[in-house]
Parts: sequence; structure tokens; C-alpha cells
Amino acid sequence: MAYNTAQKLIKEHLSSGELIPGEEISLSIDQTLTQDATGTMVMLELEAMEMERAKTEASAQYVDHNVIQEDSKNPDDHLFLESAAKRFGLHFSRPGNGVSHPVHMQRLAVPGKTLLGSDSHTCANGCMGMLAMGAGGIDVAMAIAGEPYFVKMPQIWGVKLTGKLPDWVGAKDIILELLRRHDVKGGVGKIIEYYGPGLEQLSAMDRHVIANMGAELGATATVFPSDEEVKRFLKSQGREEDWRELKADDGASYDIDEEIDLSTLVPMIAKPSSPGNVVPVTEVEGESIYQSYVGSSANPGYKDFAMAAEIVKGKQIASGVSYDINPTSRQMLTDLVQNGHIASLLSSGARLHQAGCNGCIGMGQAPASGRNSLRTTPRNFPGRSGTKEDSVFLCGPEVAAASALYGQITDPRKLDMEYPKLTEPDQPTVDFRLLEEPLSLEEAKKTDLHKGPNIASIPYMEPLPDELNVPVLLKVGDNFSTDEILAGGARVLPYRSNLPEISKFAFEILDEDYYSRSMDIREKTGHAIVGGTNYGQGSSREHAALAPRYLGLRVVIVKDFARIHLQNLINFGILPLTFADNKDYDDIESGDILELKNIREAIKNSHKLTAHVKDKNKEIRVHHALSERQVDIMLTGGLINWVKDRQKDKA
Repeated sequence: MAYNTAQKLIKEHLSSGELIPGEEISLSIDQTLTQDATGTMVMLELEAMEMERAKTEASAQYVDHNVIQEDSKNPDDHLFLESAAKRFGLHFSRPGNGVSHPVHMQRLAVPGKTLLGSDSHTCANGCMGMLAMGAGGIDVAMAIAGEPYFVKMPQIWGVKLTGKLPDWVGAKDIILELLRRHDVKGGVGKIIEYYGPGLEQLSAMDRHVIANMGAELGATATVFPSDEEVKRFLKSQGREEDWRELKADDGASYDIDEEIDLSTLVPMIAKPSSPGNVVPVTEVEGESIYQSYVGSSANPGYKDFAMAAEIVKGKQIASGVSYDINPTSRQMLTDLVQNGHIASLLSSGARLHQAGCNGCIGMGQAPASGRNSLRTTPRNFPGRSGTKEDSVFLCGPEVAAASALYGQITDPRKLDMEYPKLTEPDQPTVDFRLLEEPLSLEEAKKTDLHKGPNIASIPYMEPLPDELNVPVLLKVGDNFSTDEILAGGARVLPYRSNLPEISKFAFEILDEDYYSRSMDIREKTGHAIVGGTNYGQGSSREHAALAPRYLGLRVVIVKDFARIHLQNLINFGILPLTFADNKDYDDIESGDILELKNIREAIKNSHKLTAHVKDKNKEIRVHHALSERQVDIMLTGGLINWVKDRQKDKA
């Protein structure tokens, strides 16, 4: 049988199940990635599991999201993460070393391996011929402890790239074109695999751009072959010995087929406030801007910044525009300095920030209210920028730089200059120093966890009751994101290791009274939430499930779920249900009382349940899609309890 690249990766790591789309499979995990916004909980979970040492081939803890140190909370958490990395045998990337995804690609990514990360954009390393997937933090903790990762076998969506990109059209425009065609749900339940002759002109970092934003399509993963370009990239990083060829067999087929002729593409842009709201730049050119932002894991390459520099070289950005440059790794920043690109940017009036996620997660560089911000970031969900009433457009560095010059959205093809023919340095800077190696087991045992005053343990969560009588505290629409459930940003993320405090921010973008209303009934009844399609899209942050669970959320009924958030709900004992008939969504309102009976037996023996809407004398048929293993997790009250029960059984 001829296998495609994704099937080969899955087959090599299959622990249980079969390659049948929709069936639950488990995969052995070679590498893990955690970052500081999600990693604190992972490290606390490892402590709770009493794990001695990481069982993976390589695990790395990065500090990239929350590097602003306006008080002691963030630096205290950084010390905790450093001590935990030493204690559990992980690599540790210090603040300022860069964004996890490109740094991991430079230093640790290996073709043919699996990578699980507590960040939804972990899929970016699929550019290296890896099966790289985002997941909730506790799933990553389990992988570090040597447990397999469970996921429903995706369909494999083959995207054949042909032709050649025109001048002023970049890798970002390829993924924006796919989002234009399929919107933010197009990749749900799928792995996107790119192949074809069009790959020849895409560098490894170009592929990173495309793979990164597979998360915005809702895809389980994005896979590129490991070819001569991946070999070239690894050689440039001093790691050629890690390369292996991995590509689809001749005659391999896909569950879904699609083609993109690169020669037909034009500069694209995603309008506020969804990555799927994509149009050609020509449809919005002329709109004034306040900010133009270059950087993030969605455009992390040397060429992305060099392009932004060459466009403004010898020129001055428009008055009133904030041209924000966010380097993605210290290693790359060194090359940009040495080759004069940083000087060009600064001379034009650009603002240079430290290497990290920064404004992408709302951690600084928030735009002014009521003004347009152009960003090369992967997401523009409402409020994600750090400004509640924001207006964020997503684009490539060509559009961002051209627009900074003119103070309005500008098609770069109209620039009065030749297209810069840029290449990556033949011998880029290679810097291992700020990604610290794991300690030996003997040294690790001597390391104590450093816990500052802002770190709080995860409280006990009781098992699923047999009957729920709960009010609907909130009703939300389609594509409701985890950024809207629990925002990032400088106000919120410093409390990522303190569940009682971070819970105060839950759903505040939608309802500022949610916290107080949920606390009033938390111990009495708990509550429910009703939603539309693609509920929980976006970030993998498990706080978006954990905080509402702490506040008494017991059941969520929606039209359908985003993959990672669905698993996070299960992991923390929140019953995820979908409408049997989506028309019933219209019959439930905030304030209605939902009654579910005989829940424990019902979910064990069937996938169908009935919810009674009190005072309306209406029965709502609902479904669950839990596997037998997930039912067991749900009954115990979540994955932490399930692990503890297994340990007791073994003892």
C-alpha cells in the first residue's frame, strides 16, 4: 500500500487503534513543547503526578508569552518554570531567547518525530516533516510522563502546490488563500499535507508560516515532507545529522484533494475579527492605519524581517503610525543586526521589541482604541490585541511594511521599487546558550521547585453527578474563541499559575458579571453554557476550561466544538454535549434551567441524552462523542482524578 507522509508518521507512532478517520487512536510522543502561559499548570500537574523525570526524547519549556516584568508575578513564575525544567529533565529557554515554535524548529525539531505542545501553534513544526500537534496542558503532562496521546484519526487533506509565487506575494498569502476558501472550520478533523512542485521555492521558514496557521483552520496538524530544503535548513543550524528523508510514496492518495496554483495568488488580508475573513488587499486598500506590526510565530523567518526592512530602507514611515518589530529569536535578531536590517528599520522610525510573543498574545503593543492595526500574527479574535474594541487585520510582511510607509492599507505591488530578492544567510548565527540542557538525573533530584506567592495548587474536582439542575449562565454564538472565554494579555496572564485569581477574568469580554453570578451559585447548582458552531476555537490554553470549571461550569451544549477545547473540557470534568437538532439552539436562552437525569448510566451506555428545559416544557435531544476512555475520565471528574485512580489500582 502507498502511504502519504502523514499516514507514515501516524503509522510509525501508532500505539492503539487503526487508521480509520473518526476512530480514536493513540500515538507515542517523542517530543513536547510548553510555554510560560500554559507551562506553569503543566509543571504543577507533573508535580501532582509525582513524576521523577521526563520519559520523552526531548521536552522543552519556553518563556516567550509573558515576558513583561511589571511586578514580581512573572519573574517568580519564570523561576518556578526554570526550577521545574531542571527538576523534571527538560530543556529551558530563558526569557528573551525567542518564540517557542521557531526556536524549537532551530534547535530541537527532528523529521519523522511526533511533537505535542501546550500551544495551539505547535503545528508550525510540521514544516520539518514532523507530526506536530497542539493540545491541552494536562495532555502534554501525560506525554512527558510517557503516556500516549489520544486523538480521533483525522482525514488527510492533500493540498498540491503548483506554479510559482509572483513578486510581492509570500507564504502568508498561501495560508490566507486557504482560509479564504474554507474559513476557520475548514480543517477540523483533518491533517493538511502539502506536496507538489510548488514546494521547491518555499524555504523551511516559509513552510513554518503555512503550517503555523493550520491552527486557524482548526486542523489537527499540518505536514510537509522532509526533503532537501529541510536538510539544508538543518545543516545551516549545525544539525544535519538529524535529517532523514520523509515523503509520500508514489501513488499515495488523500481523503480530500485540493490544488493551489501559486502563480494565481495576490496579496491577501484577513479583515477584523476572524482569520477566516479574508479578501484581496485591493478590496480594503486606502483604509488608514494606526499600527503596523511585524513578527510572531506566523511570520518568524529572517526573510520576513529583512523584507520589512528593505521596503522601508532609506525612507520614513508615515506620521502617526507605530511600526512595531517583534523579533522571534535572539539568534535571528543577531543576523538581522549583522546584515544591517535592524539599522534600516530603526532609521525608518520603527520600534524594536524583545524577542518573544509580545503583542501577538496582547502582551504589549496594544493598538489605540478605534484605530486599525495591521499584524503579521496568526489571529485577530476580538480583544486579543490587548485593546477591547480593537480592529486588527492579518497580513504578510510585504503588506505590513508598505502600509507603514503610506499610513494606510497598501498593495505592495504599487510600491515604486524593485522586488527585493532576499535569501537567508548561508551561515546563520547558531546559539545554543539560552536553551539550557536538561540536568542529569542525579543533579535533578537535588533541585527544589521554586514557588512564589502567586502559585496556587489545582483544587480537587468532584466526580460527575448523576443529575444536574443548572441555569444557563451564558449563551454565545458561532466561532466563540478561547480568547473570549479567558483573554491573554498583561492584565490576565500573570495569574496563569493562580486559578482562583485568573478565574475572575473568565468571559469578561462578553459578560463582566459572569464571575460574580457564577460564584453565587457555584456550590449550590453550578451552571451551563450554550453555544453555536466551533465553540472554543483558537488557543489551546486549558485555563479556558479550568477557570469556568472552578466557577462551577458542569455542562456545555453547542452545535459543535473545536478539537483542543473539547479535550480540555473533558480533561477537567465538564460534560461536552452537542444538539441532535441545531434548531434547538434557538429555543434555549440565558437564564433557562436545564435538567439532566441519570447522566452517569446514560453516557456509559449510549451517546444520546435528553435535557429538559424547565418552565418551557421542552425536551432537547443532545449527543456526546466520548470514547470509552473519555467516559471513564468524565465519570471520575477529570483527568487528574483518573490518573490518581489508576495509580491506586496499580499500587
